[in-house]
Amino acid sequence: MKHESRQPAVLLLEDGTHFEGVAIGHIGTSTGEICFNTGMTGYQEIYTDPSYYGQIVVNTTSHIGNYGATDEEQESEQPKISGLVINVFSEIYSRKTGETSLDDYLKSHNTVGIADLDTRAIVRHIRSKGAMNAIISSDGKSIEELKQLLAKVPSMEKLELSSKVTTTEPYLLGDNGGLKVAVLDLGCKKSILKNLTSRGVQCKVFPASTTFDEMQKWSPNGYFISNGPGDPSVMEYATTTVSQILENNKPLFGICLGHQVLAEACGIGTYKMHHGHRGLNHPVKNLVSGKCEITSQNHGFAVKAEDIDKQDNVTLTHINLNDQTVAGIRLTDKPAFSVQYHPESSPGPHDSRYLFDDFVQLMKQNN
Repeated sequence: MKHESRQPAVLLLEDGTHFEGVAIGHIGTSTGEICFNTGMTGYQEIYTDPSYYGQIVVNTTSHIGNYGATDEEQESEQPKISGLVINVFSEIYSRKTGETSLDDYLKSHNTVGIADLDTRAIVRHIRSKGAMNAIISSDGKSIEELKQLLAKVPSMEKLELSSKVTTTEPYLLGDNGGLKVAVLDLGCKKSILKNLTSRGVQCKVFPASTTFDEMQKWSPNGYFISNGPGDPSVMEYATTTVSQILENNKPLFGICLGHQVLAEACGIGTYKMHHGHRGLNHPVKNLVSGKCEITSQNHGFAVKAEDIDKQDNVTLTHINLNDQTVAGIRLTDKPAFSVQYHPESSPGPHDSRYLFDDFVQLMKQNN
């Protein structure tokens, strides 16, 4: 369905490829690294995931917007994406719990988007050429103007972004009825915190730059290192904090960026992937149990498998069955483990929520 009444918009990629469509959301110009998510549902959770900060998201699902938007499905206080690219945009929504249309939601948060594009062609291009910067514009700028703006956008590689999305002040969640977890907020999703508090854990969420000594004053039973955006190899402040947590033999659980930071703290390198993993159906094998899990993923960096072999105290626990990349590690001499996917699965299947139970058990065994 074409939207003849909407303003024209353009998507320009770093390699000069451009696509013409119509504007959705806020009228303006926005830049970021283009990536794609293959999830069939959960678009609002995707847009509000802080891990997407600095990125333009292509939804591969054909119809977007048909169930509107609601506050209950926010993973943070507002969309963190730089822009949105979709095929067919739904002007109306038909869900009882929907509170507003997606278009109004995007406008209220100044989020720029473009619709009526062949998203399959765009995804095939990204899969072939790799992740690259892009620009969306719906305010009449020429292609030449957009090229000049795009040339100034920094690469995601070597970019530190957690400081842009982390909490500015520590805050508490959950009742103090037992275990206490210090959360290092590198861009944490709300549903991760809900999975901890629903297990009777009280969380204190700290800004990304918080030191181990500052968090230790709260006397937590364990430490959680969250997901988030950017390149883990330039996050020395977080790597130092994680190293100190390990030195003090404190229980630790890391997810996504937290997993990569744990690896860096153990002397294991990370690298920027060709186009990353983003979707709700990535198969992961648990090498300990032998079982396969269908997982929710969102990452553009990964841990170097060859470096794990060089470490006597780190073991590979999970692998991605699509491309054999590292999906989980555990330390053999410390109470610490991490995974390269989202066990809270919001959105997505719940195959991996046992990892939160494993973390609770780890804290009980080491306190």
